[in-house]
Amino acid sequence: MEPVHRRIGRRTKFWAGAVTAALALSVTAVGQASAADVNNAKNAGFEAGLSNWTCSAGSGTTVSSPTHAGSAALKATPNGQDNARCAQTVEVKPGSTYTLSAWVQGGYSYLGVTGTGTTDVSTWTPGSTSWKQLSTTFTTGSSTSSVTVYTHGWYGQSAYYADDLSVFGPDGGGGDDGGPEPTVPSVPAGLNVSGTTSSSASLTWDTVSGATGYNIYRDGTKVTAVTGTSATVTGLAAATSYSFQVTATNAAGESAKSAAVSARTADGGDGGGGGDLPKHAVTGYWQNFDNGAAVQKISDVSAQYDIIAVSFADATSTPGAVTFNLDTAGLDGYTVDQFKADIRAKQAAGKKVIISIGGEKGTITVNDSASATNFANSVHALMGEYGFDGVDIDLENGLNATYMTQALRALSAKAGPDMILTMAPQTIDMQSTSGSYFRTALNVKDILTVVNMQYYNSGTMLGCDGKVYAQGTVDFLTALACIQLENGLDPSQVGLGLPASTRAAGGGYVSPSVVNNALDCLTKGTNCGSFKPSRTYPDLRGAMTWSTNWDATAGNAWSNSVGAHVHALP
Repeated sequence: MEPVHRRIGRRTKFWAGAVTAALALSVTAVGQASAADVNNAKNAGFEAGLSNWTCSAGSGTTVSSPTHAGSAALKATPNGQDNARCAQTVEVKPGSTYTLSAWVQGGYSYLGVTGTGTTDVSTWTPGSTSWKQLSTTFTTGSSTSSVTVYTHGWYGQSAYYADDLSVFGPDGGGGDDGGPEPTVPSVPAGLNVSGTTSSSASLTWDTVSGATGYNIYRDGTKVTAVTGTSATVTGLAAATSYSFQVTATNAAGESAKSAAVSARTADGGDGGGGGDLPKHAVTGYWQNFDNGAAVQKISDVSAQYDIIAVSFADATSTPGAVTFNLDTAGLDGYTVDQFKADIRAKQAAGKKVIISIGGEKGTITVNDSASATNFANSVHALMGEYGFDGVDIDLENGLNATYMTQALRALSAKAGPDMILTMAPQTIDMQSTSGSYFRTALNVKDILTVVNMQYYNSGTMLGCDGKVYAQGTVDFLTALACIQLENGLDPSQVGLGLPASTRAAGGGYVSPSVVNNALDCLTKGTNCGSFKPSRTYPDLRGAMTWSTNWDATAGNAWSNSVGAHVHALP
């Protein structure tokens, strides 16, 4: 949650610009035919350093560790407005289909192709601590003489590594010689159902050596294809059983189908968590620290806030486990007993008080079954000790969808159906359902209360219409919210997250009137900017702000305006 959260000015993270190519390789076509497909890239494993590669602003180098294979890999480091661009010329054949793949590790990594003369494609991952293969296919136009194939990181993020890049297809005459032809991959094992909602089922399976992609079958019919080892199948009927299988693919063909697994979707409904929350609700983050904003007790928080997220829980030495330490000294002597009493008083007034996990400095990691169990147990213990109504997930340094799903389901089983579950991803996290945050939200849709994405400290992003929008505008709010609203979340599970004042964030502040216009546009189709959604979402949950303290510093101008507007929505 804390783009400038915990200490204003300590970090301003801008995702400047829409997805653009950073590690580019230009591919030139010639007319020679070949009897066998080959890898047409030169120095594809970076064993010869940066030979055949050109990198921008000195952003690229080769390293001996980590490597996917061989003795070297590329390390590319985004810096400022440079996103680590590298280029190489590789010859291919016109009118031919190629499989583009690369192994990546580290920060945000993108792989794609432009200038194909047909359809340009791309794929990406929000980062990985181990090697992960990205893969896509493209077809060159009949007169295409060059294309751009790229992989890149992202502004403000850590370095990424790339290795064993392949442009596999008909021999263009200029690539590495003698690349072995792939064989059809083996049948995937370990297929299981990791979660269901009333309209989706999430699947995971084991990695298959040599596979560049996987096809997912529902009741014998192919429904989607992915490059990783997990997928969420959407558009399912509530309270219905389905059979799923998966196959592995590469340039040589497709494996046989895996053993089938069955999944039954949840009963219909508008998602979970919330119980007696109002139809339209306002969330505010309360600061358990003094960073120059008004110091508040829970009792000081404006009555306009329906959900108060206490920021933040603290990591412990036990992986995945959290605790909470009230900053009594920084909060003018606020005692634990007063804090607990104030929570009870807010709850008596119909409000919800939850504990937020993460923030800009949050170091909590849930990446295996043990840490997932520790997370669930420790959060449930805090709910019992302080009376919290639930939990907010605000991990800004990435999350593992499989194990966070496991942790949240375990917590829900302990806490019961009235548990409040909110999430506060950054804009980059909700650009695609393939992202770990979006996948997690869909995985737990049946117990999810609301996703309040942070529409600030973002720069520009893609809207659901494929156009680029800049933060600080009504179009930015509506066109990005549309992605969530049209890709699996119920309108009641979508909220607009904005800073309470110009001091509360490094960028993206809009006046309360702009927030209200966006709410009207999405719920009623009025007061829109240039973007107008194809339909309205009258059940939209509402809005969120960082923070109640910065709001109080500005005389509660944000909550008095936006809060009143949210509560007046039909």
